[in-house]
Amino acid sequence: MRRFQRAGLAAQAAALVSGAALPLSLAPVGWWPIAPLALAVLLVTCLKGTATQAAWRGWLFGLGAFGTGTSWIFVSIHRYGDAPVPLAAGLTFLFCAGLALFTAFGMWAWARLLRPRRGGVLLGFPAMWVLVEWSREWVLTGFPWLLSGYSQMDGPLAGWAPVVGVYGIGLLLAFSAAASVWLLSRPAPGEPLARGATLALVAALWVAAWPLARIEWSTPSGTPLSVALVQGNIPQLLKWEPDHLENTLGIYAGLSEPVWGSDLVVWPESSVPAYFDTVTDFLSTQAARAATSGSTLLLGLPSRQEDPAQKRGYVAYNSVAALGSETGVYHKRHLVPFGEYVPLESALRGLIAFFDLPMSSFTAGPAEQTLLAGAGTTIAPSICYEIVYPELVRRGAAGAGLLLTVSNDTWFGASLGPLQHLEMARMRALENSRDLLRATNDGVSALIDHRGTVTVRGGQFSREVVRGEVQPRTGSTPYTQLGYWPVMALCVLMLLAVLARPGAASPEDG
Repeated sequence: MRRFQRAGLAAQAAALVSGAALPLSLAPVGWWPIAPLALAVLLVTCLKGTATQAAWRGWLFGLGAFGTGTSWIFVSIHRYGDAPVPLAAGLTFLFCAGLALFTAFGMWAWARLLRPRRGGVLLGFPAMWVLVEWSREWVLTGFPWLLSGYSQMDGPLAGWAPVVGVYGIGLLLAFSAAASVWLLSRPAPGEPLARGATLALVAALWVAAWPLARIEWSTPSGTPLSVALVQGNIPQLLKWEPDHLENTLGIYAGLSEPVWGSDLVVWPESSVPAYFDTVTDFLSTQAARAATSGSTLLLGLPSRQEDPAQKRGYVAYNSVAALGSETGVYHKRHLVPFGEYVPLESALRGLIAFFDLPMSSFTAGPAEQTLLAGAGTTIAPSICYEIVYPELVRRGAAGAGLLLTVSNDTWFGASLGPLQHLEMARMRALENSRDLLRATNDGVSALIDHRGTVTVRGGQFSREVVRGEVQPRTGSTPYTQLGYWPVMALCVLMLLAVLARPGAASPEDG
């Protein structure tokens, strides 16, 4: 009995530790081999025992992953939400524990329905892993952070991104992990041929990434454009103070003065911390300055429209505006819960300062919006959190020459968050084969080419202008054309194939 108890405790510890190690495969560390290894350990810990035990180990894996990988939540709640350390730690734990339920449910369903059947390891586990990751994009508005496929941004499978996207890479990783576990298990009679074929398939999938990475999925359109990303580094605690508004506007106007004449000048999310209609004189001046210089100014700021049906008489949006040689406005479509709107607002407002953050009453913009224009090309914008949603970015990328994301990563402080955010932006550029402009308040502002490579980047917590060139492009990758639906369809087929087969003698039978 004690031997079984020790084995159970060891499996739980292994699940927790492997989960905690998974973020090491992502930015800023980037040790990509950890991702398939962590998934293999998770699978091994769940090969034996009941479905309930598999769920518990899956939950521990998720708790470890989100506990380390999204630790920046604590910074947002404590430092900028003014919550005491114990409360901030408790809320962060609840957040991570809730996200871990996704992995718990996935491992329970796998152990209960798929593990007893032939193919449950080799086909069932990878399919279930990807469907669990995908569900985090849309359940309860979604939180698609720490997707395993991001580990390959600088890894050998990156060439698959324009073909199958980040979820497809996650499927390749999970299949490789499952194949490794199966191949290292005790072979059953008559299996050598199947094992040889599986090994060959895994090797082919990894090798194929090399020639795929050398395909040019898009072609240049026109000449390169000069870009200036203005990083104001305004302290978050001062950003929304009315007395600091004039100083903020002066900082951005002053930093921009030497770079007028660049094709595109970009200010980050909420760089103007006041509603559009309250700073029209300032914006008119900047628009005129941009127009006479032949520049287009792209800047983030809140905007509002009259709506008598609303209690306050208007609806507010988190927006990006184009001024100068081109004009247009984009309203953010996917808002951050508690940061830009408060669920159950009537019950939560006023409980703690975190539920009363500045500008936390935004409305989501329309699902279909016209792309922005600037310097003779079309630009698909996304604001902050939107860049982590592959499908949202893909829909805009199809008709755009460039991608743009503006953000205010000051909320993350000196944590993993800003560099993880940058890595996800890089993946969007690679998936859609488009150059991407990323402007942030305090870093990391960067220019990213169509292969996901950072060509120019600024520092963190610095006031500077990041200058360089981007190339508008035309043409679509397979991922841009089809999205993640082929990957999800393959996962469903894999599950059906397992469910249609008889039970195996043991999980190691595949």
